[in-house]
Amino acid sequence: QVQLVESGGGLVQAGGSLRLSCAASGRTFSNYDMAWFRQAPGKEREIVAVINWSSGGIRYKDSVKGRFTISRDNTKHTLYLQMNSLKPEDTAVYYCAVDPMGTYSYRPDVYRYWGQGTQVTVSS
Repeated sequence: QVQLVESGGGLVQAGGSLRLSCAASGRTFSNYDMAWFRQAPGKEREIVAVINWSSGGIRYKDSVKGRFTISRDNTKHTLYLQMNSLKPEDTAVYYCAVDPMGTYSYRPDVYRYWGQGTQVTVSS
């Protein structure tokens, strides 16, 4: 089992920044792909960024490239998402997720473990 707890969400004006954290506990953290997803009201859950545990490879949703940075600290068992130049369309509940199979996927259904989510609201 892996337990995930997100933090760092909040209300910010457009153009501002937030840093999300996801603290993991349970099984070996460093051997899993980890990702950030988000879900806006009335919309499907979508990938924001994923980081591969073996290669360190990173993929981003096109609309966040150049603005968001995903990173992980295996010693602290924590995943991060630095979000800069935030836009109102970034408003959503943000979730971290773990894929024990290492598929480096954008698909939510392959992620086995999820946090409870943290709300990010960007005002215009």
